[in-house]
Amino acid sequence: MELDPEVGPIRLHAAGLREIRREHWLKHPSADRAAAVVVAMRQCLDQAAESGHISGLTIIDPGASVHYYRGRWRPPSDGDSGDFVARRPQAYGADLWCLVRIDRGVPRALVDLPVEASDAPAHDEAWRFQAAIDAVIGNPQVMHVRSAAGAPGSRLLDLFGPVPGWAQRYLELVGTPVSRARGALMSYRLPISVISEMSAFITDMLWMHVREEGGVA
Repeated sequence: MELDPEVGPIRLHAAGLREIRREHWLKHPSADRAAAVVVAMRQCLDQAAESGHISGLTIIDPGASVHYYRGRWRPPSDGDSGDFVARRPQAYGADLWCLVRIDRGVPRALVDLPVEASDAPAHDEAWRFQAAIDAVIGNPQVMHVRSAAGAPGSRLLDLFGPVPGWAQRYLELVGTPVSRARGALMSYRLPISVISEMSAFITDMLWMHVREEGGVA
């Protein structure tokens, strides 16, 4: 259901709903350069204790295509050295999100997430760290903006990897989830009027490359 922006707030107040300011609803981290986020990640690992062997560890491959999220996950190999976003199994429940430092395929240090905010979902930090890594190495994640057939006042937006909850809340605040495009992980329909605002947000906060329909990623 869509409400007219002029009368919508009045109707919602009359229904007993309380307004929440946008910044409180989104509750996102402050904007920063991707390089600064990567430095913070490395500093966390600098201070970590020796990890020892980590059974079942999987990492996100920074060199893999950003257009296929599932295909980026793999076990470490002998050629891997550096700092990675990773997951490790635990006895009960879902695998834990973590940062790991690897030297020629061998884990050397590990930090479980979250590290920046204790009440933040671990995957939110993990996906932002990975977006920063991708941007710094010149393999930024992509947001694709395309026309919406039969809706001249709208655009369709495709994302190929997961985004933190605060970014998804923003998307759902200004847009509507739709059936995802082929190859996309999620797609939204947004009014043309908010595309520039959304593009600025996604590039400032997640350092993505915005690709307009017909352009080159």
